[in-house]
Amino acid sequence: MSDVRLPYFDFLLSQLDKKNAAVETSFGRHVHWGYWADPASARYEDEDYGRAAEQLTLELCQMVGVKEGEKLLDVGCGFGGTIASLNERFDNLDMTGLNIDERQLERARSIVVPRASNRVEFVQGDACKLPFPDASFDRILAVECIFHFPSRDDFFREAFRVLKPGGVLALSDFVPSPLFLPALWIGRAKWLKKLNDFGDLNFEATFSVYERLARDAGLEFAVRRNITRNILPTYGYIEAMLKRGSDKGAGLIFKSILAMGRGLGKSGLLNYCLLSFRKP
Repeated sequence: MSDVRLPYFDFLLSQLDKKNAAVETSFGRHVHWGYWADPASARYEDEDYGRAAEQLTLELCQMVGVKEGEKLLDVGCGFGGTIASLNERFDNLDMTGLNIDERQLERARSIVVPRASNRVEFVQGDACKLPFPDASFDRILAVECIFHFPSRDDFFREAFRVLKPGGVLALSDFVPSPLFLPALWIGRAKWLKKLNDFGDLNFEATFSVYERLARDAGLEFAVRRNITRNILPTYGYIEAMLKRGSDKGAGLIFKSILAMGRGLGKSGLLNYCLLSFRKP
């Protein structure tokens, strides 16, 4: 299996190896945007961001309706933060984290210790070719990772296959307004891709695309929740984190991307959403 590596994980892992306390606090457990119930109260501090990242995980887990005794798959599990959160809050859960980057899984295995009657396993694998039997899981989570997958169609078909009847798939994604799609198509240019540190990205799945994905896979669209306003302080935190860094001139393109992302979120052109789908 090819070991796909994303540039920003290269950076995070290098900083974690250097015992960077700020990165450990903010991104050592969860590697995704944060959620603030009251965005105006956000403080651009490491501990505040760590709590917000944890809360985003909890928002998605609450939406999917995790129950004790279930089998759960976290696709694109990163450092295992979602499974760590569930492990601390539930008993008798059978949880599997899947990621294509073995380095992330090594960290996940080192920081997640199964509690009480819980079972935890981390598996290297491709989200578009899930290495699990049919009808294996009650819940599937994909927290802020689907835009990296080579094919949303393949992932949805695989999620349908490995879900039990009545099972639920829940994910978070950046969902564009149809008005913004032409700009995203321009963004496919190879020279633009070389300027970002996030690897291959696809933010072209509108709500109508997700409706089609669910329909083609045999899933029912259950919940659509736009939480853009709640995640906007993330941009301010990352900007503050960059300013506190030792290399003040670094990341000019990254800072421009952050500024653009904030503006797109405020304008409604690129929304951050929690989505869930049910297998009949």
